[in-house]
Amino acid sequence: MTVSYTLKVAEARFGAFSGLLLRWRGSIYKLLYKEFLLFGALYAVLSITYRLLLTQEQKHIYAQVARYCNRSADLIPLSFVLGFYVTLVVNRWWSQYTSIPLPDQLMCVISACVHGVDQSGRLLRRTLIRYANLASVLVLRSVSTRVLKRFPTMEHVVDAGFMSQEERKKFESLKSDFNKYWVPCVWFTNLAAQARRDGRIRDDIALCLILEELNKYRAKCSMLFHYDWISIPLVYTQVVTIAVYSFFALSLVGRQFVEPETGAAEPEEPSPALGDLDMFVPLTTLLQFFFYAGWLKVAEQLINPFGEDDDDFETNQLIDRNLQVSLLSVDDMYQNLPPSEKDQYWDEAQPQPPYTVATAAESLRPSFLGSTFNLRMSDDPEQCLQVEASPRSDLPAPSTQTPLLGRFLGTGALSPAVSLRNFGRTRGAPRTPHVLRLRTELSGEEAASRIDEAEESGDEALEP
Repeated sequence: MTVSYTLKVAEARFGAFSGLLLRWRGSIYKLLYKEFLLFGALYAVLSITYRLLLTQEQKHIYAQVARYCNRSADLIPLSFVLGFYVTLVVNRWWSQYTSIPLPDQLMCVISACVHGVDQSGRLLRRTLIRYANLASVLVLRSVSTRVLKRFPTMEHVVDAGFMSQEERKKFESLKSDFNKYWVPCVWFTNLAAQARRDGRIRDDIALCLILEELNKYRAKCSMLFHYDWISIPLVYTQVVTIAVYSFFALSLVGRQFVEPETGAAEPEEPSPALGDLDMFVPLTTLLQFFFYAGWLKVAEQLINPFGEDDDDFETNQLIDRNLQVSLLSVDDMYQNLPPSEKDQYWDEAQPQPPYTVATAAESLRPSFLGSTFNLRMSDDPEQCLQVEASPRSDLPAPSTQTPLLGRFLGTGALSPAVSLRNFGRTRGAPRTPHVLRLRTELSGEEAASRIDEAEESGDEALEP
């Protein structure tokens, strides 16, 4: 059964996540404790062997090997490889869940568009929705071990009421080398077409709507089957697994606390293999194993969520739920409506539902109108003037400056070709109207040449 702890973290409070660390079912401790104990036991064997069984010369050789393994372990890009792989697995896990077929939309359309209060109409609606449920059972039986254990043979599917004996004979008479989960969908389409001819479905638009919803339902069944067929490439899974195992195989040797090398210089980065601190329990190495190996265990559990792990999908409960609500929708609820009455806010322009004492404070909060609603605008009226977005051909060329910038510089409309170096000397310098005047009668190159000549002459005039 899926482990749900949503209510426990409904509020962000002190120790909310810490309380989840004490759970066993579905926890990382349950997944990892065997590997963790094995790693600790192997580390202890190597440590005892080094400390008690090796000679001094053998210890020296072992220390050299340990230093080499410690340096080599750091060369494995474990965080990058493992992080990318787990992200891929989690995205695939959620996509598989959203691909599980649910009959909710289809049953509403059938209840609205397939008419008839007599026995034939009721039988038609129940048969249509049963075919849809049968298709989901067949595809889930192909991908989920829980469903297959529940329905190991087609006889069990018949006994469960998803298929009649005649339908089973018809189903088994169809010879195909491929999975036949789609057969009930074809029965559905043929039966819907017959209902249209008999007038149970009153127009082609309703028939089209029913078939569209069925195609969406069948597409999810197909997607679920293909997720089971096409796995994450095996080479990627092997690379990640080898990377994790090789990292900790090197760590078993390289993270031993050995004696420092005689006459060795002080290392830049202290490590257990260099003998900075002799500890019998490698705390940081065990934590590293817990994190990295636990990360790999997460991917191992989520890569196929249709198994029998604690957090795998509850496919059998989904089958029960889908059958019950779909039959209830198309049968008991067909044209079974409560009487229409005026609601209690019939004469109120602004209805306001009541609050309880626990939620009354929420009614005092102002409604959100937008992030810019409380923006303080400028008091300058010129900033609120409306201007045309594009110039008209019968008007002179617009200024390249804003009004505020023009007042600051003390100039009028400047040509776009005027150099920015003249802006600083505009005040107090002799103006050159022939430069500031827009020369529309000249071409671009000629105007630029004239402006450069005027600027040079202006610079000479300014020199003492």
